[in-house]
Amino acid sequence: MPVLSLQFDAMRAASRRDQYPAWAVRADRLRRLRALVLDNQPAIAEAIDADFTQRPRQETALLEVFPSLAGIDDALRHGKRWMRMRRARTGFWFLPGRSRLLPQPLGVIGIVVPWNYPLYLAVGPLAGALAAGNRAMVKLSEYTPRFAALFEALIRRTFAPDEVAVVNGDAEVARQFCTLPFDHLLFTGSTAVGHEVMRAAATHLTPVTLELGGKSPAIVGPDADLDQAVERILVGKLVNAGQTCIAPDYVLVPHAQRERFVQAAIRCAARLYPDLARNADYTSIVSARHFTRLQSMVGAAEAAGARRVALTDAVPDAAARRFPPELLLDVPDEAMAMREEIFGPVLPVVGYDSLDAAIAYVNARPRPLALYVFDRRREHLDAVTRQTVAGGVTVNDTLFHIAQDDLPFGGVGASGMGVYHGEAGFDTFSKRKPIFLQSRLNGAGLLKPPYGRRFEAMLKLLIR
Repeated sequence: MPVLSLQFDAMRAASRRDQYPAWAVRADRLRRLRALVLDNQPAIAEAIDADFTQRPRQETALLEVFPSLAGIDDALRHGKRWMRMRRARTGFWFLPGRSRLLPQPLGVIGIVVPWNYPLYLAVGPLAGALAAGNRAMVKLSEYTPRFAALFEALIRRTFAPDEVAVVNGDAEVARQFCTLPFDHLLFTGSTAVGHEVMRAAATHLTPVTLELGGKSPAIVGPDADLDQAVERILVGKLVNAGQTCIAPDYVLVPHAQRERFVQAAIRCAARLYPDLARNADYTSIVSARHFTRLQSMVGAAEAAGARRVALTDAVPDAAARRFPPELLLDVPDEAMAMREEIFGPVLPVVGYDSLDAAIAYVNARPRPLALYVFDRRREHLDAVTRQTVAGGVTVNDTLFHIAQDDLPFGGVGASGMGVYHGEAGFDTFSKRKPIFLQSRLNGAGLLKPPYGRRFEAMLKLLIR
């Protein structure tokens, strides 16, 4: 803890010496971050592949490198405009005074990164923090040690210690990290750990952004293109072997179409991942503990009466931590697979009688980080999007709302609080300081003691 505190103190002192960095300084930091990612793609992909035992470089390029660079580029294009002082409306009685909002850096931002997308979930918030003029400390996951060591070395080579610093270590180091008096703390991870992070941050009244998980539903509407819906749900579910915070966690299908959905899913999985036991495009589960958890979750669901449907002929391989994709049918609501985020390539399928019943099913559960709806009728899509509450929604596809830099990303309720990405991230990591500019000619002199008849006359004008 003393080392962390010293590191934080040095960074805070640097931020206090330059409390409003010019755009040239911010842009230089963003360009250095961009070069770090772009120039080290092979090493980054290799490190993540080794941490997972198997993760295809193409998946890392598409799901981590591309959105990281896109987020930095968005900040470079628009950051100078974001940091300008903004006009605000001035109340009639205070004219010709003027009101302004000055986006000001908060200071030192803490970023806690999970293991499932270690590059993107570090670089994404870091780009927002740097664009807003802050310094940042980044805590990486102990479950991706090779990437963590590489990223720490790259950051040391690219940034001064009082600009950006990486902290590595176990869960105890993470707990100590979260108790530092950051000016803002962003945590991405599980809901359970999110509670602990918020308690730790409360010691210093540190504001937090919590990007948590939850059970994100996919609703296949009564007039959906079923084959298209199946393919897009499975793509969103099976990239990174389901280890994605916004992966579809269960799917709601009309009762009459459930068996068609199952058969379409079997055909689709065979196309996406042929010869799964030797397929280099399929990611492994990150650790033996997470592999065992998936086995236990599926086994408990089966013991409770669920029917397992394998989507391929592969069998679980504990040595390679390769967990084949499967569906779960008729899962009791009290089973762990229907109560906890699965975070793996297992998809419960729930039948429904009407779209209203499907909406009610979603609304009876904690609010999800993501929601997906598939249908060809506008009234069905509107009913789902307007009558449910979720962190974000993609219509007739999965995952893609997270890749839109102009859409804020964040959870709601049990799936998190606060947002970032693009201008929303800039605002999260800034203090929009309100400023009132008094005019030389003004009536303020009429609103002061002694409270005589002139004051009373003014009050009558103001309070009507």
